[in-house]
Amino acid sequence: MNNLGWLGSALIAGFATLLFLTALPLDAAAQTWLAYATFALLLLLRIFRQSKIARLLLFILAAFITFRYFFWRSTETLGWHGPVSFAAALALYTAEVYGMIIFLTGLFSNVNPIDRRPKPPMGVPEAYPTVDVLIPSYNESIDLLETTLIAATQLNYPAERVTVWLCDDGGTEALRTHADPVRARAAQERRTALMALCEELGARYLTRERNEGAKAGNLNEALKHVHGDLVLILDADHVPASDFLQETVSFMRADPRLFLVQTPHFFINPDPLEKNHDLFGRIPSENEMFYQVTQPGLDFWNSAFFCGSAALLRRSALEEAGGLSGVTITEDAETAMTLHAKGYRSAYLNRPLISGLQPETYSSFVVQRVRWAQGMIQIFLLKNPLFFPGLTWYQRLNYFSTSFYWFFGYPRMVFLLAPTAFLIFGLKIYDANLQTYMAYAIPYVATSLILSDYLYGKVRWTFVSEVYELLQAFYTLPGILRVLRNPRSPGFAVTPKGETVDRDTISELARPLFLVYALTWFTLAFGIVRWFMAPDERTISGITLAWEVFNLLLLNAAVGVLYERRQRRSSPRMPADLPAEFTLGGRVVAGRITNLSVGGAHLAADLASAEDLTPGALISLRLADPAANGLERRLTGRVMSATRLKVGGLGLGVQFCPANLDEKRAIVSLAHGDSARWLEFQQSRHRHPGILRSF
Repeated sequence: MNNLGWLGSALIAGFATLLFLTALPLDAAAQTWLAYATFALLLLLRIFRQSKIARLLLFILAAFITFRYFFWRSTETLGWHGPVSFAAALALYTAEVYGMIIFLTGLFSNVNPIDRRPKPPMGVPEAYPTVDVLIPSYNESIDLLETTLIAATQLNYPAERVTVWLCDDGGTEALRTHADPVRARAAQERRTALMALCEELGARYLTRERNEGAKAGNLNEALKHVHGDLVLILDADHVPASDFLQETVSFMRADPRLFLVQTPHFFINPDPLEKNHDLFGRIPSENEMFYQVTQPGLDFWNSAFFCGSAALLRRSALEEAGGLSGVTITEDAETAMTLHAKGYRSAYLNRPLISGLQPETYSSFVVQRVRWAQGMIQIFLLKNPLFFPGLTWYQRLNYFSTSFYWFFGYPRMVFLLAPTAFLIFGLKIYDANLQTYMAYAIPYVATSLILSDYLYGKVRWTFVSEVYELLQAFYTLPGILRVLRNPRSPGFAVTPKGETVDRDTISELARPLFLVYALTWFTLAFGIVRWFMAPDERTISGITLAWEVFNLLLLNAAVGVLYERRQRRSSPRMPADLPAEFTLGGRVVAGRITNLSVGGAHLAADLASAEDLTPGALISLRLADPAANGLERRLTGRVMSATRLKVGGLGLGVQFCPANLDEKRAIVSLAHGDSARWLEFQQSRHRHPGILRSF
């Protein structure tokens, strides 16, 4: 048995011991002393964040409090008060059991996260592995694809060892000969334009006869044409930093059984919550809990999995597996599980090496998350990890946890509606008095909050997960129900990319959330009346009212997301700090670029006035490119605005006007090529405000 097996077995033995202690009979007073003493010790252990032993003990104590709560919850709180009340009670109990399973499997996955360091390639360039860069596309704009293709052709790696392929599913023969002449003409025009673009940039164009198997089918067709040792897969809107291959290839060279090096998906635009609440850059991104904590934890158990893009894969391993798996619509996780079952290993490098675009509207956000939810539930049903042959027992547990998580829509809706069941309809769903509730429930809830803050506090502020899950639950839950009825029914839905919103508006998907929001207000008002009218039930009414107030706070945050703010810039600007000079009226002026995109920049210029800056004035910029070892870049821009800066000088809004392909390449390198810039921005959001401040 390997080291992972020994550690896992020891953890299982420890949990078995905890289960034995869980059943110790104690009265409410003794349980109160035990629970709060254990909780106090848990708080003490939090101080020793760098100690692996303290971390393990903290997890064990958290598991003990959890087990004690659920033993009590299962044996003493499920009373019979008629069939309707019992059905509601079971619905709530099932939702809580889901939460317990996710909580405990999360502790297991995060026992000892790995922090891998990049490994620069060694040896002569002629010995480097050959790499095929595959960029699958369907309906993305030419401008968006051009940026990704330019960056892919500028990777800091021997040029003769890299081939870039655009895998276009929007120009297939089936679409070019479609019965609808408008669609057929659009597909033909797209194909012609993209072939010309690839020829200009030094990339290769691929398409196929029919659109079968969605993204997996597209990539599998491409695999028939490539012969490189390794395959780098990039989504159409995932622009690679220049050092992507430099940082990842050596992992593959060091371990011939390694099939995957996955890196984070780093986004340079806000999601709907960040945009509509104006939070982008002020709180950690929604996906950072997964990429900063969960994936490093899974990596320890050789369970880090493929996320569809920003990943380097071994071509021979993919061929052994018959290509990317396509039974489900989450081909990435399914493929990783298949290759793990064949004995291959994976690695996760926690460094942002791509800059991508995420959905900015609530509707596109929902399209993406419903697809993820349906695909992971398909894996749970069609290829249940607990019984999938070839996986180690700890890989089974980790893949089970990852797929089972996507049932969160059910408990989220139950927790929203449960207060209504009691306050309005008087259903008895939780048999407890204040003393036993304080002895069992409060320590368990507090422990969950403390552990969540301990594990994710820097990358996911407390209660933010609840808002994100709430926003998804109204649509992922119906989507999951469709999968449960017919596991093979979902089709692959492409996430819209590079969207713009020309005016403020209410999302077209807002109605169900608004209805529940109104119901929550009504329940709260009704509950207050009930509290006065039924004095003998004030304890349970008070607890339920507090629960409903919490629901209302979450709904307030969620409702704010439904008001879509105007967003016209399809190329988001990100912070930068680059010294630059520009020529104006025959003189050279010093300045600094403070934000930057492929479309333009903001330049803090050392100018006393804007007299020489007529609207639309052309300027010539000169600056060093960090992504190209300080190579001097010369760009042409047009001044679109000028404002007085508080620190002195003028702030100039500059629109780039590239005169040729070389200037376009320079702009892409400056805007997307430096991964250190993404790392710095990412780390600037990693603040730990604590539970109360984040709430």
